[in-house]
Amino acid sequence: MEKKKKEHPKEKSGLHPRNKHRHRYDFRELTAICPELKPFVRVNDYEDESIDFFDPAAVKKLNKALLKRYYGVTYWDIPENYLCPPIPGRADYLHHLADLLYENKAEVQKNQLPEGEKIRCLDIGVGANCVYPIIGNAEYGWTFTGVDIDPVAIEAAQKIIDMNSFLKEKIELRLQKNASHTFKGIIKKDEFFELTICNPPFHASYDEAQSAAKRKLSNLKGKKIEKPVLNFQGQSNELWCEGGEMKFVGDMIRESAAFKDSCYWFSTLISKETSLKNALKILKSVDAVAVKIIPMEHGNKKSRIVAWTFLTKERQRQWQTQRNF
Repeated sequence: MEKKKKEHPKEKSGLHPRNKHRHRYDFRELTAICPELKPFVRVNDYEDESIDFFDPAAVKKLNKALLKRYYGVTYWDIPENYLCPPIPGRADYLHHLADLLYENKAEVQKNQLPEGEKIRCLDIGVGANCVYPIIGNAEYGWTFTGVDIDPVAIEAAQKIIDMNSFLKEKIELRLQKNASHTFKGIIKKDEFFELTICNPPFHASYDEAQSAAKRKLSNLKGKKIEKPVLNFQGQSNELWCEGGEMKFVGDMIRESAAFKDSCYWFSTLISKETSLKNALKILKSVDAVAVKIIPMEHGNKKSRIVAWTFLTKERQRQWQTQRNF
């Protein structure tokens, strides 16, 4: 039986109101600006233009088109099998953090969001894709320091910066030489950041990542998948680490206490409920002054941002005056 054309909502309600990706993708516009995407566009069973979101090559070209169309990036590429993140979700994280800074200003002026290079962000695990700094700089003019333990990722991200002149002097990259540390060896003496962001490795092992991929693809395709191909790809350090998300976030929180005067708001994405409970327990143990949990929803995927600060309200006001934001 031939499927009828699917009715779609005008906007994706789960995304942040300022997110540029709330509407359905206009593939005619995207293929015009990025012809490399065109071979991957097909009319699906519902008579809509789309791509095969299970195809890593198609997703990569879509990202390239979106970054060019909405964020002015003329060159963007990543090495084979490196993480190709969903752009709408990455943008959402940054929009929510802009709101977080806005809500905590001593004197809030209507419709005046925290913008400009005076807002410094530390991206833990910037990856070869450099997506958070690209979006954050384009949307808000923020400056970024991107950190990674992988020299190949740092090299690829640096090429993106070098090939897009407007990103130079807006994004600095640093190699974390000790994989057991997050902030140590990165944040320098008398260096300050308004925000830290992180998309931590989700799984505890390669086998766990593969099992999760099998379940996800089998559910989506309605049949058993034995050899999953991840549409977003990813290196081992991007997708899994010893102890998984729970240990990674826990270690980050504990280490953040040693840098409590160096950052206004620390933050991370957390996907698992068990990881969230553990994080909240550790935040209490390190005496975080304030903790915010910001829910996020993208399609069928639910997640949340956990943000914390060690600054009292008085110290926050002093920071805003001294840092002029």
